[in-house]
Amino acid sequence: MRNTLLLLLLTLGTACLSAAEYHYDFGREARAVYGDILRLELDLAEAGIQRLKHTEPRNLAAYHLESYVDFFRLYLSGDEGLDGQLARRFDQRVAILEQGDSSSPYYHYALAEARLHRCLIELRFERHLAAFRQLNRAYKHLKDNVTRFPDFLLTYKDLGLLHAAVGSIPPQYKWGVELFSSLTGTIAQGRKEMRRALADEGSPFYLETQVLYAFMELYLADRPERAYQTVKPLPLRPAENNLHLFVRANLAMRTNRNAEALTLLEKQQRGGTTADFPYLDFLLGQAKLRNLNPQARLHFKSFLLRYPGRHFREEALQKIAWSYLLQGDEATYRRTMAEIEGGSRDGGDENAIREAAHDRPPNLNLLRARLLFDGGYFTRARAELDKVNMATLTAEEQLEHRYRTGRVLDGLGDHAGAMSFYERTITLGRDHPAYFACNAALQAGLLQEKKENWKAAAQYFRTCLEMNPAEYRVGLHMMAKAGLDRVAGKKK
Repeated sequence: MRNTLLLLLLTLGTACLSAAEYHYDFGREARAVYGDILRLELDLAEAGIQRLKHTEPRNLAAYHLESYVDFFRLYLSGDEGLDGQLARRFDQRVAILEQGDSSSPYYHYALAEARLHRCLIELRFERHLAAFRQLNRAYKHLKDNVTRFPDFLLTYKDLGLLHAAVGSIPPQYKWGVELFSSLTGTIAQGRKEMRRALADEGSPFYLETQVLYAFMELYLADRPERAYQTVKPLPLRPAENNLHLFVRANLAMRTNRNAEALTLLEKQQRGGTTADFPYLDFLLGQAKLRNLNPQARLHFKSFLLRYPGRHFREEALQKIAWSYLLQGDEATYRRTMAEIEGGSRDGGDENAIREAAHDRPPNLNLLRARLLFDGGYFTRARAELDKVNMATLTAEEQLEHRYRTGRVLDGLGDHAGAMSFYERTITLGRDHPAYFACNAALQAGLLQEKKENWKAAAQYFRTCLEMNPAEYRVGLHMMAKAGLDRVAGKKK
């Protein structure tokens, strides 16, 4: 009995000593690895992580950095085959991080980051239950950190994003958060917390925090111009760094700066030792197509050759088909659309699948108007709509014409005219499977929100949420729910 007790005490003492030996030191070597990751030099970063594990075997910063590497490998490639291997590494990484010193603020922070990275991967591969579980666990780590270390500002980077994001979760997914988590929050709360994180200017993650804040402004706060202006002065080098390029080009395309996006994307790094980023060619194809350049298809074809994932493939094929249609080649348009098979529930893919099921190509003037509007070429888009012979349109095309006219008038600053066409689109298309009425309600809500007509904005956002189109539903509902969150409690 005495020997057994002695052995037990010795074992417990060793375990406590082992845990205490683990630490988190984001020193010079760790910062160099983090820099490699943000340049997408993932193989170089992996080698640096292995060196760090060898030279500083108790430094858990190596495992935190490893989480970034695995996230980028999976998110850039969309490779679900690779996911099986990296999912096992995730489990091993969490087990090691859990042996860390729980008296350190980095203990819960590193675990939360690992789980949030995993949550985003689960969402990408449409495994929503697994994503909600990881989200719940990450949130618990962050909440605990705020309680125990309220002045540890890095916590608010992730917590701010979660609190803002929960305000945009549409009703059909709200059950997942409620089932697995006590997570609540608003966009206003998230923005406040993110601004608090931005006070930590000495953090090695400071640039990352600034970019995440800008993207929160873009996607959740519906302040695209503020997001663009937030990123513009940052020390980003898009000609040398493809991740920086993605940030700048994405914001340019979302703020009607298509020419700027084209210039940026044409200068992307190709080859070399950086991780392949095929989605940049997808964006370049989009930018060219929005200026009605049929050579856009070369970039979509490049994307399809290099991207092993199942998302964006149907949309890429659809846009290749459009490039042929713009040149009057309907036969090749039809052959290309026939290659669309399904397999993704991403909004753009859903739209492509629905179009492929039709036996009629889109009206060419409506297609040109759609593309030109997306590029911010509002006057040219209006000219295309004016050319349309309404008598030749199907009922769905007439609905689309009303919707696109509203969007173009909105872009041109004719808000009264835009509202008139949005209203007509909602009335006529409320029960139609196309997304036109649902987005018209969303855009009407956004327009009323800008005018500070909060009650009217809320009603349009609710109208959007009441509709269930066959395409873009999740994205539209997320934006409507975010809009409702923003105008809640405001009176006018």
